[in-house]
Amino acid sequence: MEQDYSKLNITPDIFNPTDVYEVKILLAYFLFQMDRPVTPNQLTEIATGDGIVNYFLYSEAVSEMLENKTLTLEEQEGTSYYLLTEKGREGAQSFKKLVSKSVRDRIYAAGLRFFAKLKAEHDVSFEIVPAKKGYSVHCTCEDNGLVLMDMTLYAPDREQAEYIKSKIMMNPTDFYCRVMDYVIENEEYVPSVSDDY
Repeated sequence: MEQDYSKLNITPDIFNPTDVYEVKILLAYFLFQMDRPVTPNQLTEIATGDGIVNYFLYSEAVSEMLENKTLTLEEQEGTSYYLLTEKGREGAQSFKKLVSKSVRDRIYAAGLRFFAKLKAEHDVSFEIVPAKKGYSVHCTCEDNGLVLMDMTLYAPDREQAEYIKSKIMMNPTDFYCRVMDYVIENEEYVPSVSDDY
């Protein structure tokens, strides 16, 4: 039975993997759950970017996984990807409980955030251009080649323009949904009697 650490007042870092064996299981679990090719740079960013895995343990774990053939490095359309072998897939399922659920959840969430950000960067484009006064921030949101939204926002200076871009990129889906919600719920303004005075 897995220990539930959610009610304890302890930071999750305490439960980070501390040896290469745990890191290998964690990486195999992650790749099995994501079920997609992951480049070496992507896997490094996901595993070490949020401090889930120590970089040196990570490097050693990946080397051992390649050596014992639980992981392969294969080229697809000119890009190298890590792929789990059948041996790696079996190990991910059999030994996942040797790594705490909180750590497994953290690496999986980090992966989902990473790939959602990649998709957003692909689906949302920006052009910041000087205007007569200030800057225009032109934002286009697409999905599979279909333009969902194409809009231009005003910013008084370049810094504000970059800030607008960064705020939209934090969660472009939510931005699009909020715009659509506003459009759908928008109603004609009807002044009340008290508005005349």
